[in-house]
Amino acid sequence: MDDNEDNIRIVSTILLGRGYEVRIARDGKGALEAVERNPPDVILLDVMMPGMDGIEVLDHIKADHRSASIPVIMVTAKAQDEDLLTGYKYGAEYYVTKPFTARQILYAIGLVLGDEEPE
Repeated sequence: MDDNEDNIRIVSTILLGRGYEVRIARDGKGALEAVERNPPDVILLDVMMPGMDGIEVLDHIKADHRSASIPVIMVTAKAQDEDLLTGYKYGAEYYVTKPFTARQILYAIGLVLGDEEPE
């Protein structure tokens, strides 16, 4: 979930190329609605989004018993220790900082989904 069209296009291309199904939400409210309608296997969540930021979305996802077990990977340009610790405090499983590579995104997904050999 991201509001930046370039990031959406890049991540979608990476994931579609590896056979993943991709669903996109461009804001926090849309993200929560999408998770409620059709829970995904993993969520890539930007920290800085319009309206509700990624930490608020993460908090809602992890507070709801129906979505609490979905792994969330935070994708952000905010890479200070405090920022990362806040995400982990609210339940993020992993962080990928911008700019990122395809390998980093695929590794993070493999790691949180429990693949034996992450990409």
